[in-house]
Amino acid sequence: MTTASEKKASPQALQDAARRERTQHRLRAVALFVVAFAVFIGGWQLLTTGYDDGGLAPTPAASWERLVEVLAGAFTHNPPNDVGILFHLLASLQRVILGFGLAALAAIPLGLLLGTSKTINAALDPFIQVLRPVSPLAWLPIGLALLRDAEGTAVFVIFMASLWIILINTIDGVRRVNPLYLDLARTLEATSANRTLKILLPATLPGIVTGLRTALSTAWLVIVAAEMIVGNRGMGTFVWTEWNAMNINSIVVAILIIGVVGFVLDRSIAQLHRLTPKN
Repeated sequence: MTTASEKKASPQALQDAARRERTQHRLRAVALFVVAFAVFIGGWQLLTTGYDDGGLAPTPAASWERLVEVLAGAFTHNPPNDVGILFHLLASLQRVILGFGLAALAAIPLGLLLGTSKTINAALDPFIQVLRPVSPLAWLPIGLALLRDAEGTAVFVIFMASLWIILINTIDGVRRVNPLYLDLARTLEATSANRTLKILLPATLPGIVTGLRTALSTAWLVIVAAEMIVGNRGMGTFVWTEWNAMNINSIVVAILIIGVVGFVLDRSIAQLHRLTPKN
């Protein structure tokens, strides 16, 4: 006669079943991606058919050829004009990482402070709410006037684009922390530093990571627009130069590269979620 314990699946069997389910999920996702990609390319081809006489319509075939050309010359470095796409990309990444990093260093501590102090938050919130809706590009003339340097201005614009997003998400993350945790820490006479590092920061980390992801995506979006106005190198400069030369296929290639790099940046920051405490 079969006992109840025998009827239960073994841990190994459960692991195998979970592994099969994950494999099936990946296969279905890949198949759906292939179908969606084929539909996208087909629709793109239909929309551009008959409009490529002057070479302006970015057809899939012409864009692919241009992509191969751009990647083949990615390492070209004969400044100031003959520069490969890799160096434009690195210039944009350098500005974004610097501006984004400075914004995170400023916004996270300030967000923790504002989230825990109602008095300071009430005093500074009007400034935040007035400045937060301002378009990052509106700060560009201010940056040029104050810094008088195109490179510094680009970093400043990225800083302003990232600051408010990280700050608001950090404050919101602090407010979502269960007050009982902090009360218990006070009861145990934990120092302010211990409460912040061992309770507040880990509990707020999911909100902070969400703010970092959103801010980095916004910064990567803004830098392209900023580089069209300032900056002698970068993805925005590349797009603007190619537009002036009416090389539409090059712009499609730039859009693809910008999108792929943005995806990689987002996934990189998303890995910080692994540091968040599990319930």
